[in-house]
Amino acid sequence: MTVELRDLEHIYPSGDIALAGVTLTLEGTDPVAIIGQNGAGKTTLVKHFNGILRPTSGSVLIDGVDVTSHTTAEWSRTVGYIFQNPDDQLFLESVRKEFGFGPKHIGMDSDVIEQRIGTVAELVGLSHKLDTHPFDLTPTEKKFCAIGAVLMMDPSVVIFDEPTCGQDRKGTARLSHIISSLRESGKLCVIISHDMKFVTMNCPRIVVLCHGTVLLDGPADEVFAQPDILRRSFITPPPITRVGQGAGLKETVFSVPAFINAIATERNARG
Repeated sequence: MTVELRDLEHIYPSGDIALAGVTLTLEGTDPVAIIGQNGAGKTTLVKHFNGILRPTSGSVLIDGVDVTSHTTAEWSRTVGYIFQNPDDQLFLESVRKEFGFGPKHIGMDSDVIEQRIGTVAELVGLSHKLDTHPFDLTPTEKKFCAIGAVLMMDPSVVIFDEPTCGQDRKGTARLSHIISSLRESGKLCVIISHDMKFVTMNCPRIVVLCHGTVLLDGPADEVFAQPDILRRSFITPPPITRVGQGAGLKETVFSVPAFINAIATERNARG
């Protein structure tokens, strides 16, 4: 699956320029993080992937097909968007009905739907809550209900908008497992987040937006090795990364074990 943006511009009716000529290609199955300060254009950007927003100029192509050639409902089979606030997405009387709604409306076979409900519910940790009203779920469970409802559609691209917001450690670990599972099944995950620890642990590629333009784009270790540029979009590397940079390590590290290993490697190299 390939998402290609060509000179994408978006100007809101107020005259505010949200995107100022973004050219970008996302493809393969490696999760991609889109980061930047509030107002950088992150959510505006990804809402073009399935036609929730339409370009002022430029184009968005999904496997070579212009997004404007189909409706958002039609693109939902290919590009799934998980809203930051699950209350914006959930509206039915049970988790089971939320999971079944989308697939039924695209004509998915009922036996396939039932099989997928079991698989998806287990993945998102709601197997025991299928007959619960979504509004009776905890905030964390609501988030996973919204994720499950999108995954039921079996999209090729899954967009997570601030998935760790309000999550505890257990929930964050489950999110990482979900992203890993989607990657293994050939899906492309696009993650908008201010949680740099989560981003570096899950996303090999980082795209940094600043005032509607791409400031940096590349492997995580290369992007976070440029703190001076990151400051322009008010991005701070994870704490352990900053410690390593302060210690003068040549390697960009994202975990304590990696930090210890880098120190040992540089000591051995000095003999």
